[in-house]
Amino acid sequence: MSKKISRRSFLRMLGAGSVATAATLVGCKNSASGSSETDEYQNQVEPPKGKMTYRTNPKTQDKVSILGYGMMRLPTIKEGEQEKIDQEQVNKLVDYAFEHGVNYFDTSPAYCMGGSEAATGIALHRYPREKYYVATKLSNFDPATHSREASIEMYHNSMKYLQVDYIDYYLLHAVGGGMEELHKRYIDNGMLDFLLEERKAGRIRNLGFSYHGGPEVFDFLLSENDKYHWDFVQIQLNYLDWDNAKESSPGNTESSYLYEQLQNLGIPAVIMEPLLGGRLAKIPKYLVKEMKQHDPQKSVASWAFRYAGSFDGVLTVLSGMTYMEHLKDNLLSYCPLVPLTDEDKDFLYGIAAKMLEVKTIPCNDCDYCMPCPYGLDIPAHFVYYNKCLNDGTMPQDPDDENYEMHRKHFLIGLDRAIPKERQANHCIMCGECVPKCPQSINIPQELAKIDEFVEQIKQS
Repeated sequence: MSKKISRRSFLRMLGAGSVATAATLVGCKNSASGSSETDEYQNQVEPPKGKMTYRTNPKTQDKVSILGYGMMRLPTIKEGEQEKIDQEQVNKLVDYAFEHGVNYFDTSPAYCMGGSEAATGIALHRYPREKYYVATKLSNFDPATHSREASIEMYHNSMKYLQVDYIDYYLLHAVGGGMEELHKRYIDNGMLDFLLEERKAGRIRNLGFSYHGGPEVFDFLLSENDKYHWDFVQIQLNYLDWDNAKESSPGNTESSYLYEQLQNLGIPAVIMEPLLGGRLAKIPKYLVKEMKQHDPQKSVASWAFRYAGSFDGVLTVLSGMTYMEHLKDNLLSYCPLVPLTDEDKDFLYGIAAKMLEVKTIPCNDCDYCMPCPYGLDIPAHFVYYNKCLNDGTMPQDPDDENYEMHRKHFLIGLDRAIPKERQANHCIMCGECVPKCPQSINIPQELAKIDEFVEQIKQS
C-alpha cells in the first residue's frame, strides 16, 4: 500500500464495492505473541459457563448478552511484509465467546480497513443464524459515499460480507459531526427513509445510531423519535466521561446526559468505549494500587466494565477484545454481572477526579485517524506519551534526581515503540486526521508538542 493512501480514499473504495486486504489493518492488532504482554492476568482463572447475564430489548424482546464483542481490534498476523486478519485466531475467540454465552457481535465496513465484516461473517456463519445478533453500520463518512447509490451499495455489501439476509442491529455510524453532515449522509440522500423501509421489510430488525459529539444532533434525532422510532442508540459511557466528558473526551457530551435522555424515551443503550480505548485500563500506578486495595481480586479494567453494565437501561457493553485474556477477564465480570453499589460508583468517581489531574492526551487508540498519508503512527505517539505520564516516568523536571534515567528511558522507549521514520517530526500539519477523530483532538498540535518535547530533552 502506498504511504499516501488516506482513509477517505479507502472509504471511496468501499463506496465502489471493494473490500481491502491492506498492509495496515486499521483498528486491528498484531497477535503474533498471542498475549497482551501484561502481568495483570497472570493468575487469571477460567470464567464459568452458563452464567452470562442477559438483558431483554424492550422493543423486540431480544435476549442479549450484557457483553458484546466489538470486532474492531481483531488480531492480525504477518504475511511477508504485510499484515492480515488472523482468521484462525478470530474463530477461536468467537468460539470461546459463544461457549460462554456471548451472542452480540458488532462490526462496520470501516473496521480493519474493510476486513472486519468479512472476518466476522466467516466466524459467525459456522453457527445457526438464530443463535447470534450481528450489528453493523452505514459508515459513509467520505463525501464520495454520501450518494444514495453508494450508500445503498455499502448496505448491501455488509449483508454479503456478513453472509446474512438480515441485520439484527443496524446503525447510522458516528453521527454528531453537525446537522449539515447529518443531512448529507442520511437525510438529503433519502438513506434514512430507505433504512426505515428496510426495517419495515424485516431486513433490518433494529435501527439506531452511534453517537460522538456535542448534544445538537443527538437532541435532534431524539426529538424525531415519533417519526423514526429508534430501537436502540449506541453511546460512549464510562466512569470518567459520566460527568467529565468535556475534560476527558473534548468535543463529546457527558455520558450521564446521553443515558438519561435515552431513559426518558425508553430507548435501550448499547455502550461503546467503556474503557476509553484502554485508557481506563492504563491508569496511573498509584491509582492502580488504590483500586487493588479496594478489591484485590478485580482487574483494573473490570471496574470499568462492571460500571457500564450496572445501569438498567444498558442492553449490552461492547469490548474490542484482541487477546484471549481480555475476553476471559470481561467474561469474569459478566458471568454473572454483580452490579456496582452506589458506594462503588462514588469510589470510581473519586478515581476519575484524580485521573483528570494527570494531563494525558484523550486518545482512545481507535485508529480512525489512520492511515496517515505521510506514514506517521499517530495513536502510538499518544499511547506511549500517556503511558509515561501514568507510570510517573516522564522526564519533566531537570532538578529531579531521576531525570537523567527517565530521559534516557523515554528516548530509547520511543524509538522502540515507533520507528524513526514514523515519528512526530515527520508531521507536515496537513490536518487530514483532525476531522476523523471522534475525541476532537487537535492531532497535529499534539504531535508538534511531542516533537518539541523530544527535541528539548534530547538537547538537555
